[in-house]
Amino acid sequence: MNTKQVIVIRKDLKMRRGKECAMASHSSMSFLTKRIISNPVSFKLNEAEVHWINNSFRKITCVVSGEKELLEIHQKALDLGLESHIILDNGATEFGGVKTYTAVAIGPDWDERVDLVTKDLVLY
Repeated sequence: MNTKQVIVIRKDLKMRRGKECAMASHSSMSFLTKRIISNPVSFKLNEAEVHWINNSFRKITCVVSGEKELLEIHQKALDLGLESHIILDNGATEFGGVKTYTAVAIGPDWDERVDLVTKDLVLY
């Protein structure tokens, strides 16, 4: 079985490439950093997460057309019990100081589980 993490970026925001990279990085690392912060001494990883870290670190990047679609994908992943971390940017460097949802990372998890949410998304 294979594992992956799918990172979804909003294309309607027309972010600079560096900003997109930063938002993707933030979303990708959120599952791990939030878990470490909540339990720094003995945080746990599930079997799929351990497999992902030890074997592939595979990430797939996709795009959506806007905030509504990003929020729907995030909620669908949560409803299926998947790790899903959405990024709310503070707007300090882009977006005129307005907090803006920019990206979401789903997984890492087994491909079959992540595909339930992301299989029809457009690759970036």
